[in-house]
Amino acid sequence: MSKKEIKPLAYDAGVLRGISQKTVEIHHGKLYAGYVNKSNEISDKLGILRESGNFEGNQTYSELRGLKQGETFAKNGMYLHENYFAILGGDGVPRGEVKQAIEEKFGSMDEFFKYFSACGMAARGWAILAWDMQEKKLMQYNCDAQNHGGVWGCIPIIALDVYEHSYFIDTGSDRAAYIKAFFDNLNWDKIEEFYQKAKRGEVE
Repeated sequence: MSKKEIKPLAYDAGVLRGISQKTVEIHHGKLYAGYVNKSNEISDKLGILRESGNFEGNQTYSELRGLKQGETFAKNGMYLHENYFAILGGDGVPRGEVKQAIEEKFGSMDEFFKYFSACGMAARGWAILAWDMQEKKLMQYNCDAQNHGGVWGCIPIIALDVYEHSYFIDTGSDRAAYIKAFFDNLNWDKIEEFYQKAKRGEVE
C-alpha cells in the first residue's frame, strides 16, 4: 500500500491575516503531519495484523478494535486538515458558482457567514460545508471529533477547524475572532475547484 504524503502549503506560513505564522507552522508541520504519519502507521499495523490471521474482534477491547478506531480518527484528521489548509491563503472575496449556490441555500453570503460562524462556535471540533452526494446539494454539518458526526457520502468544501490549537496562540479564548480571520483568508478559487470536483464525484 502506498504511503500518504504530507501536502505542503501552497502559500507562505506567514501570509495569513489574523492567523500567525507560528500557529500555521505548528498546526501544519506538527498536528496535520502527525495525522498523516499515524495514518500510515495504522495502515501498516492493520496490514500485518490481517496477514497474521491473529486478529480478534472483541468490542470491549482488542488490538483490531483499537486500530480501527484510530484509523478513522487519523484518516479524517488528515483529510479535513488538507481541505482546511488548501482553502486558506486567499483574499477572502467570495466568487464563482459556489457563491451562487451558497446564496441560493442560505439567502445571502452574509446569512451564510452568520450561520456558519454560529455553527463554528457550537462545534467542539469542526464545522463543515459539504457537498452531500445523497441530497445533491450543499449541506452544513458539525462534528465534535473528526470521526464523530460525519455523514457518509459527503465531500468537504469548506472545513473549519475549531479545535483550540487552531487559534489559542493568536486569539486566546476568542474563537469568534479566529473564525472571522478564517473567512478573511479564504481562497474562493480553490473552494470553487473543490465544489466543481465534488459535484462530479471527485476528490483531491
